[in-house]
Amino acid sequence: MSHTYLTTSQLAERIQYNVRTIRTQLVDTCLFEGRHYVRPFGRRKMLFIWENIESDMLSLAVDTIA
Repeated sequence: MSHTYLTTSQLAERIQYNVRTIRTQLVDTCLFEGRHYVRPFGRRKMLFIWENIESDMLSLAVDTIA
């Protein structure tokens, strides 16, 4: 399976959130390591997995509409 990896800045641009908001409020509350992002080589940098984030955002939207 192929994944699209995004930096924090790229994710912020796609979902229209501030980079700081993603880092301080969404990581580890809505976005979880291993599911929504990885830390390559155990470093500080996070790469976000777009397909998993998009899937979860859309499933939550459907749940609130129904």
